[in-house]
Amino acid sequence: MLLGVIDIGGTSIKYGAVNKMGKLLYNGAVPTEAHLGGLEVVRKVNQLCEKLMDAYEIEGISISSAGQIDSVSGTVVFATDNIPGYTGVPVEDMVSNHTGLSVKVENDVNCTALGEYWQGAAFGVNNFLCVTIGTGIGGALFLHGKLYTGTHFSAGELGHIHLYPDGKPCTCGNYGCFERYASSSALDEMVTSEFGSEVDLKLFFSLVRQGDAVSLKIFDRWIGDLTTGLRSLVHIFNPELIVIGGGITAQGEFLRSAIEDSLLPQTMPNHRHSLQVKLAEHDNQANLLGAAKHYLMTQ
Repeated sequence: MLLGVIDIGGTSIKYGAVNKMGKLLYNGAVPTEAHLGGLEVVRKVNQLCEKLMDAYEIEGISISSAGQIDSVSGTVVFATDNIPGYTGVPVEDMVSNHTGLSVKVENDVNCTALGEYWQGAAFGVNNFLCVTIGTGIGGALFLHGKLYTGTHFSAGELGHIHLYPDGKPCTCGNYGCFERYASSSALDEMVTSEFGSEVDLKLFFSLVRQGDAVSLKIFDRWIGDLTTGLRSLVHIFNPELIVIGGGITAQGEFLRSAIEDSLLPQTMPNHRHSLQVKLAEHDNQANLLGAAKHYLMTQ
């Protein structure tokens, strides 16, 4: 069996072909052009499906997507204006009608968790949190060996837990949300405020590693906000593992150990017992693998 897999993000749409053993035979990416709106994004997905079907004997399509996704009907329950007009779009029906194939759709961070559970950092772990750090903070809850998606497919909005009363305004309409202080964009905002636009995050992390005092102060504050939020999640869910995903994980062991060293002393003894922090092993490919796993689980 070969599946066509698609990952719809605000910046790019990744796509590929995966066999039932989870081997990615091909992958590529195109710009999302999200400003054109949700319907145009799905039309672009249909074009990519055609490309995959021309090259491979595809038996089904599975899609990882930004937004809150009703994984039963394959409809977008809610999406921010990162993809305008995406809320309510029946992605599964549109792609299935176009391709004539069976189609499944799941939230992107849920797919990250599934991909890492299947073949990555969370292999064999039945209770873990997946936290993706990027423009915002995404989350997935993997409890008792299954994804927990909530009453209306909206669980895992970890980026919108309340960190600071009367804090910075957030795109969700509230104030002081976790992602406004602990996302990579929040860190970039702090760095730009201190150094100006000439220092990007890559240079910033280089300065941190070199022991630059100002950079270390910013880094410590950001890590503190990140682990304050993670501490609350650990105390609520008592996981055995936190998987950190997102582009910022390119910092590797330096970042992982900084998070773990800050987090563990803050947590109660029984909660930190056997608790580990790991980085996602498959980077952007985790979503494609997770999409395939979601499809296989629903057959």
